[in-house]
Amino acid sequence: MFQPISIFIGLRYSRSKSHTGFVSFITFFSTVGILLGVAALITVVSVMNGFEGELKKRILGIVPHVIVSDFNGKGHSIEQKQPWQNLREDLLTQPHVLRVTPFLESEALIQSSKGLQGVLVQGIMPKYEQENIISTHMVSGSLESLSTQRYSLVLGQSLANKLQVSLGDEVRLVLPNKSVFTPMGRIPVQRVFTVAGIFHIGSQVDDAMVYVASQYGAKLLRRSGDGIDKLRLYLDDAFNAKTVVKNIAQNQHKLKQSKSLDSAVFSTWNESQGALFSAVKMEKNMMWLMLSLIIAVAAFNIVSALVMVVVEKQAEIGILQTLGLARMEVIKIFITQGMVNGLWGVSLGGLLGVILALNLNNILLVVGANLFGLGMQDLPVKLEWFDVLTIILSALAMSFLATLYPAYQASTTQPAQVLRNE
Repeated sequence: MFQPISIFIGLRYSRSKSHTGFVSFITFFSTVGILLGVAALITVVSVMNGFEGELKKRILGIVPHVIVSDFNGKGHSIEQKQPWQNLREDLLTQPHVLRVTPFLESEALIQSSKGLQGVLVQGIMPKYEQENIISTHMVSGSLESLSTQRYSLVLGQSLANKLQVSLGDEVRLVLPNKSVFTPMGRIPVQRVFTVAGIFHIGSQVDDAMVYVASQYGAKLLRRSGDGIDKLRLYLDDAFNAKTVVKNIAQNQHKLKQSKSLDSAVFSTWNESQGALFSAVKMEKNMMWLMLSLIIAVAAFNIVSALVMVVVEKQAEIGILQTLGLARMEVIKIFITQGMVNGLWGVSLGGLLGVILALNLNNILLVVGANLFGLGMQDLPVKLEWFDVLTIILSALAMSFLATLYPAYQASTTQPAQVLRNE
């Protein structure tokens, strides 16, 4: 098979055993450095992708992507000419909107015989919450029991453990911002509720959220009817929330209940959770940068190795040039030699990184490492082949750049001067 002379010689040089021990040492460790850097970057980026995916699943699965509030103009009663039911149907016709669920909410204190804690109480309609992530993460009881059991509530397992309550126990909800007059003076609104369900999602929601039926939440808040004053929208892609809100505003005149949106306030998940996702993204980018620098340092060790090879091979370069080998061919020889070392490191590093990423939890289990303490789930890992390809191509590009200077220096060899001293 025909092979260009420059590539043939470059491959011969890369397999040559005639190098000095120090050159071989530097070449070996530059290859190993690239290998470890690529493997580490693939593994770490896969873990960061897994954490980001878990955040999307756990947080964006429960946090509304868009909240519409004050759509009645008053924000405290449903007895208006434009009921929320019709507005909900209008919003469901909008592109990218999957679900629209009504709710009300208020800050409150929840008290048991063993403890007291501040929470956010949400009044919901269980018939609209069948696809809610909480329904699929119930430890005991169910959301549907809120409709059948008077003055009942559902809370997270973490909160239940703090209050030391279980299914069927009674707790007291106190609204510090609402008060009633009694013979003893003004006291906060409060009501005893029965625990009808406990859920476990594994996020801050477990410790801060309490759900009640909207009709009983309305009575607690002294509202008429079911008290609904907000709608939450779940989208096919939470990261399109701002675009969806913009489209709804632009197409408001086409909605049957357009007047209901005149005073409406739209808020997206970015306002409450955006900082967390930005922090994760920044951390991921910093990991990319730091580990890429490790690869760069390893790749540029190729420079040292090739410079020494050029010094060793000056006589051979001079002979080749005397025989008519062009300068560009000399450059290609040393680029080929350097790229062989880089290719070995990148290929083996890519393979090792993929194996580590796909088997990381099994490896941690074998070595007995527990990164999260007792009761935690497996380390989330998500291998993205696009990231793997990007890392491999970037490492190859660094290796290529590292070969340019010594290859150019080799091409500037003066045959007459070199051969005179031989």
